[in-house]
Amino acid sequence: MKLIGKVLPKSIKKKLRKHYFQQFKTNHIKQSEHIPKPNIQQQHIQNARLLSSRVSLLEVLPKNGVVAELGVDEGNFSQQIFDKSEPSKLYLVDFWGTSRYNETKKKLVHKKFENQMINGKVEIKLGFSFDTAQSFEDSTFDWIYIDTDHSYETTKKELAAWAPKIKPNGMICGHDYVMGNWNSLWKYGVIEAVHEFCISENWEIIFLTTEMSPNPSFAIRRLASG
Repeated sequence: MKLIGKVLPKSIKKKLRKHYFQQFKTNHIKQSEHIPKPNIQQQHIQNARLLSSRVSLLEVLPKNGVVAELGVDEGNFSQQIFDKSEPSKLYLVDFWGTSRYNETKKKLVHKKFENQMINGKVEIKLGFSFDTAQSFEDSTFDWIYIDTDHSYETTKKELAAWAPKIKPNGMICGHDYVMGNWNSLWKYGVIEAVHEFCISENWEIIFLTTEMSPNPSFAIRRLASG
């Protein structure tokens, strides 16, 4: 506490820089060594369009559709989805089983959408994102939005599990299309998982958002055959 407001000696600064660089290097290598680095092709981005924010993304996504949000937190973006996209049905999928994303936040979501849940416009699905996909028929959704743990493994599982549930001309969207969180020195895997999926399953990136904070979003759809 005595150091607050004082200039640290150069020797201490050097040690701190070395410590945090080593911490970042260790975490980055550990989290990155198993993640592939696929090179996406021109055919997977030739129709891509840049948007200013994920609110702008909501404005161009289909309205009155069947929609799911994976990773709900307190339901703030869920509310934006409901207000701007006016879905005929909105499924909110979350586990709320950690210290950060907990039962208290689930109760906030219940309160926020109490009336919509009564009239059937909103339904909460409690469970892990990739497991919950199996409770839906194929070709159910016009689009979904993924905002879970941002890791490569989870995103890969989610894309594989939910792709069959998307209508032929539907979209998979998601948050945190960035390399990682510098504040917590944590490597994400969303970009790699999305690129790998587009290459292997013949999908294309159709929208990318460009905001600095919160993190950018993506939207992908099946490539037209022929």
